[in-house]
Amino acid sequence: MPGIGVVESQRIHFNEPLHLRSGGVLPSYELAVETYGTLNAAKSNAILVCHALSGHHHLAGHYADQPNNIGWWDNIIGPGRPLDTDKFFIVGLNNPGGCHGSTGPSSINPATGKPWGADFPMVAVVDWVNAQARLADFFGIDQWAAVMGGSLGGMQALRWSITYPERVRNALVIASAPKLSAQNIAFNDVARQAILTDPDFHGGHYYEFGTRPVRGLRLARMLGHITYLSNDQMGEKFGRELRNNAFSFDFDVEFEVESYLRYQGDKFAGYFDANTYLLMTKALDYFDPARLDDGDLVRTMARTHTDTNFLVASFTTDWRFSPARSREIVAALLANGRKVSYAEIDLNYGHDSFLMEDAHYHGLVGAFLGNIKL
Repeated sequence: MPGIGVVESQRIHFNEPLHLRSGGVLPSYELAVETYGTLNAAKSNAILVCHALSGHHHLAGHYADQPNNIGWWDNIIGPGRPLDTDKFFIVGLNNPGGCHGSTGPSSINPATGKPWGADFPMVAVVDWVNAQARLADFFGIDQWAAVMGGSLGGMQALRWSITYPERVRNALVIASAPKLSAQNIAFNDVARQAILTDPDFHGGHYYEFGTRPVRGLRLARMLGHITYLSNDQMGEKFGRELRNNAFSFDFDVEFEVESYLRYQGDKFAGYFDANTYLLMTKALDYFDPARLDDGDLVRTMARTHTDTNFLVASFTTDWRFSPARSREIVAALLANGRKVSYAEIDLNYGHDSFLMEDAHYHGLVGAFLGNIKL
């Protein structure tokens, strides 16, 4: 099926201060946003897509002057695709704290006239959801037909169903978890340490020194990328293949998997902001909506609306957000008598499976969304 073609983004300014869970305040802020499809007269056909750690507002299509810059979830959005733009109005945004056009650490702090840098306040998933609620108000959307996302995006969809239950008719929580495991927090901390100890980090104010902690960000991405893939996929794709068919007995790139990881690290470090990476991983660590209920997820999910439909999906080879974590969400929803469908999908791409084009996976999402009455 053809995609949606050329798209444009917009920046929407909000003057009302955004009070954050950390106690910090954004006196005003901008959100980078893209929309696809047409909002109907009843404003009942809107779907919010929440991005994961390194995602942003550019979900689908390409820009007129950047034909190769394809949106990160392009394979699922468009006419006749699961997120059918002939039926739905799709909204994507870059969350506050991001580095793709929304107000973040590289933006100018109005109090100093300099980039926020390390002074940008900590942000939590609930802060993003509050900002997204204001975005819904901007479009005149009282209730989303669906809120969805994978990984950290799935956490936002889950938070929406808890914090604004009356504004969500359907929630799709994909490759996600009700909170991070200790192992996941550990991975995030090692990645952050790679950045924080880079000599070019300068306490987070590297903008003022005309430099960037590229080495640290590169290592952080390499570590993260290992955890996003499955062992089987890495074995099939790279095995123990050598680039030059022989050992070189040095510390340069020898194995194909090393070449791949260094390429991914260099690519990511070339465009992503290190302070944003720190903020995003901390938001992941902090996410635990059941914390105020003494860890009782059943009590927390009782706050969801009785009429909200849930689709929870996991992937068999995802060891970073394993199917067991998704089943925790399902069990808590079922304990409250909520309407939930669960899919455990056999795909070989590890955590990255939620980004892949697969007929069975896309068929499940399409069938769920196809049942939405507008």
